[in-house]
Amino acid sequence: MFRVFLLLIVTLTTQSAVGAQSTVLVVGDSLSAGYGLNSGESWVSLLQRRLDSEGYGYRVVNASISGDTSRGGKSRLPRAVKVHKPAVVVIELGGNDGLRGIPISEMQKNLDCMVRTGQEAGAAVILVPMRIPSNYGPAYTEKFEQVYKDLIQRYNLPSARFILDDVATNPDLMQSDGIHPNAEAQSIMLTNLWPALEQALKQKEMTTGEVSG
Repeated sequence: MFRVFLLLIVTLTTQSAVGAQSTVLVVGDSLSAGYGLNSGESWVSLLQRRLDSEGYGYRVVNASISGDTSRGGKSRLPRAVKVHKPAVVVIELGGNDGLRGIPISEMQKNLDCMVRTGQEAGAAVILVPMRIPSNYGPAYTEKFEQVYKDLIQRYNLPSARFILDDVATNPDLMQSDGIHPNAEAQSIMLTNLWPALEQALKQKEMTTGEVSG
């Protein structure tokens, strides 16, 4: 009887651990929070549908907040990884840092901390490269973009495209404010990120020996 009870406890514990490692956590700003869109239209919602359709047994948790900066993400991520125990963490932050002229060094430290927090929690991390208009001059813009390149290389992260590639320069894919992408743009945004996401998911399955779906 005791052996049966012990086996049950081990089984439940194992199942709980496997379930805990089946989350993709997205920590971003308005681009991921779905600003100005109806429920279910954002690229994050489309990601859940694609994962389901391709047989990946992951659920997507969207912890994005419109207007958020790398400072906010840094403060929120430790609790988020503790609660959700993600297998993959997608960091889509920095755009608002650039628009507000936050020092590059501060943004870099914040994003660096977020990457380490995700990896130390056992998650594969994707850092989404961001770009900003050249309002602050070419020197600031170049240093801003270099932050992402350096961190991706330093931590050997999957190489992701800028989420607004083929979107930001097309007025038909932007909302009336000229800043936020519309519903039609969301599938393109997901397409931009999918190769890095798929790479992270496959790497995670190889390291854990777990096959999703």
